[in-house]
Amino acid sequence: AGEVTMADLRPLSPELRSIAEAELNEVEERVPADLAALRDWLAKQPHLKARQDDQFLVGFLRGCKFSLEKTKSKLDHFYTIKTLMPELFANRTMDAKNIELCRTGTYVRLPKPWGPGGPRLQLTNYEKFDPKKFKLLDLFRYQTMITEQSIREDDNSNISGYIEIIDMAKLSVSFLAQLDFTLIKKMGVFAEKAQPTRLKGVHLINCPKEGVALLNLAKSLMPSKLQQRVSFHVYKNLEQLHAVIPREYLPEEYGGTNGRIADIQADMEERLLAYQDYFLEDSQFRVDEQLRPGKRVNADAIFGVEGSFRKLDID
Repeated sequence: AGEVTMADLRPLSPELRSIAEAELNEVEERVPADLAALRDWLAKQPHLKARQDDQFLVGFLRGCKFSLEKTKSKLDHFYTIKTLMPELFANRTMDAKNIELCRTGTYVRLPKPWGPGGPRLQLTNYEKFDPKKFKLLDLFRYQTMITEQSIREDDNSNISGYIEIIDMAKLSVSFLAQLDFTLIKKMGVFAEKAQPTRLKGVHLINCPKEGVALLNLAKSLMPSKLQQRVSFHVYKNLEQLHAVIPREYLPEEYGGTNGRIADIQADMEERLLAYQDYFLEDSQFRVDEQLRPGKRVNADAIFGVEGSFRKLDID
């Protein structure tokens, strides 16, 4: 037996380490062997070209509680769905549009997680989203860039999952008119089958009646597994939110001390620009269905029937 190489990973905080061991079945000494087994499997997949750095792969192992079989499936789905959805995943860079979207502060990842070993908190404020300039697809594309950056950079998100806080106070009618339910459904499938970080909860604030109806509709489009795993909460106002998520975890604009949105978005812009090479390299990592052993996979097999979503009207 040769010497076991160390895995090239960021050390976890004590809080996250104990959660990883207790809840995700992570055994520190065994991680290099787990990574080696995953790379062995990848080497035998003619159709799949995946990133292979330790920090990226361990995100998938953690997201699958160190079940090698589940991790293989998740990695394959990750690249299969990305390849099937070029409109969302191809040619992502911090181009002018993404920089502009970042600077609106529509979507931010808050600096402090919900407690040292807790989930990451992310905040969407639709008031800052101009439907004349951006489509829902643009916002989702930008969100996938942040999510992907966090697979390698955000241990809280990888181990304890993440929470979405969505402020619906100023949701414009023109935005509602362009909601794309096929896209929302596909994003749900991606979140369940492909994404290694786990969505734990959705908290809606300043939610109008229409918002609740929309939420129920969006929720009904999600895979049933995701519906069961994610808890949904609706609050009429900020006070109700504070009763659940203490102020110290919310940004200054929401009565808290967890950063100022202007500073957070500037920091995110810097981080994503530092990831420019990662996104430029990304086009080479994908699946080639012609080379997949056994049955080829297409959009219908992954997402189910497309047509049934075209007719959905919101009144």
